[in-house]
Amino acid sequence: MENNLNNRFKELSDLLVEQINVEGFWTGELSSSALGVAVSIAALHFDDPNKNRKEIVSGLDWLKNNINSDGSFGDTPESPGNISTSLLVYAALNLYSSENNSLKNLQNTLADYLQKESIDVNSTQISKAILAHYKKDYTFSVPILTMCALCGIPAKNGFEHIPQLPFELSLLPQKFYRSLNLSVVSYAIPALIAVGIVIFKKKKPGLLGKWIREWSVTKALRILQKSLPESGGFLEAIPLTAFVTLSLINAGFKEMDVVKKGIVFLKRTQRNDGGWPIDVDLSTWVTTLSIKALRSKKDEVLSATQQNVLVEHLKSIQNKEIHPFNGTRPGGWGWTNFSGSVPDCDDTPGTILALLQLKSSEEIKSEVIAGAKWLLQLQNNDGGFPTFSKGWGKLPFDQSCADLTGHCILAISATLKNYRDEITVSELNSFEKATKKAAGYLQKHQRENGSWLPLWFGNQHTKNHENPVYGTARVLTYLQDAIVIDPSNHVLQNTLQPMINTAIQFLIHVQNIDGSWGGDYKIIGTIEETSLAISALIGTKHKIVCQKGFQWLDQYFIKNGLKPAPIGLYFASLWYDEKMYPLTAYLEAVSRSIEVQQ
Repeated sequence: MENNLNNRFKELSDLLVEQINVEGFWTGELSSSALGVAVSIAALHFDDPNKNRKEIVSGLDWLKNNINSDGSFGDTPESPGNISTSLLVYAALNLYSSENNSLKNLQNTLADYLQKESIDVNSTQISKAILAHYKKDYTFSVPILTMCALCGIPAKNGFEHIPQLPFELSLLPQKFYRSLNLSVVSYAIPALIAVGIVIFKKKKPGLLGKWIREWSVTKALRILQKSLPESGGFLEAIPLTAFVTLSLINAGFKEMDVVKKGIVFLKRTQRNDGGWPIDVDLSTWVTTLSIKALRSKKDEVLSATQQNVLVEHLKSIQNKEIHPFNGTRPGGWGWTNFSGSVPDCDDTPGTILALLQLKSSEEIKSEVIAGAKWLLQLQNNDGGFPTFSKGWGKLPFDQSCADLTGHCILAISATLKNYRDEITVSELNSFEKATKKAAGYLQKHQRENGSWLPLWFGNQHTKNHENPVYGTARVLTYLQDAIVIDPSNHVLQNTLQPMINTAIQFLIHVQNIDGSWGGDYKIIGTIEETSLAISALIGTKHKIVCQKGFQWLDQYFIKNGLKPAPIGLYFASLWYDEKMYPLTAYLEAVSRSIEVQQ
């Protein structure tokens, strides 16, 4: 077993090093997205169909080559079809199907699929169906319906049943957003403004609403312009940028810098095969995952020069000013090195932990302490940590969540271990109070069966697309590592240990007969979920359970290679897979197992 693990570590770590880019960090590769392709095609069409013909044709060809066997489109080429992506593709095709028989046939195939899903593309019933699907969250439903209407779906009165997004509320100070009970999530303010304005321009508002919104348009557009990153991509996200761009063009603001830079961004991010991912990349996230996967064996794999380059890269992309998007103070890290990235409560703890693994504490002291302090400002009153913004609790993707909260507990614990004597008594008390509150949040949100649910990850094959295996494995690993880091903190240990015990039992119970783990019990196994479950269990007494998991991993790897699974959930619940996820998860499991055996 030991020799097998060492051989596998060498093989996987060699693959990891091969993936380092020319700048010395990891970029990864997100799956292409039919939704991203459809919205980008529409944006480029409304900008200039002749000037952008090459990109549009290439995108249309990608759609032809990636339709599912049932006539639908899913979020990734490996995903089952869904009505949102299929409807957006149908709408994009409508811009060209009248002049191209192959596109018309593709559109008819999609119409048949949508009809089976009770979506009549010729009726305003579309609005009712999409709004019912997303319920109170307008983050995605209203942009979908807006693009459909602009593409002539349905042919008449497309805007009649689309709710008006209150873009005028963006004029209020940012600190008030959380109390406005907005129907879009915190990271979708650009869509609130741009989509809200085009709806206002296309609908017949009441007199009072017309006066207020007419007065608000110019001011709201200034706010949108101010939040535009240098790259031109809002959040570096292709769908969000495309929705903003196509809305502004159709609202009469084609000459805005937001539109011009948005079009350049879309053209630059198209892949050679005509596809688009949903985001440029998750370079910070996959870089920190890669570093942490090597654990104590990093010096065997990465040279001192390579480690220094990684440290300097991570230090250079730390946010150093009040961020225009979520208004947070300096100190956090976002998911990529591009300018549209926004600091968040998963990449920040991940980067703190990666830096502490790479470098002696003195050389990264200011960055790590600033990052840990940044986390404190986002902790919600319920003790949990959200992704981007404190206090936005109405919609799921703004709420506290277990996996981020566990990650923050570990990062704060690691910070205190290294810098307890470097911070003030008041700061120490704040960190300890935050950790205690976070542990209380996890206590409250651990389900009866011992599991936790993650926020940004799911499973396409489970009920409600939940992924308790991912959430539980992540939180369990974070908590166990936190105890190892600070074994003298008996108060924390007494709180965490009962949760740890029940979480272990959950993971053991949901292991598949073949040794793998999927998102839940009897769900087909993946490299990602199996590896994360092993990492969470490897330090416990359940060796046979882990051995069965490794046997499955080895067999799957030999047969299929490092095939990624669509377990990621992106903005508005879009599925994605990431090339680096199976590699980093598998390597971490192997690294932890080797450490246990030493």
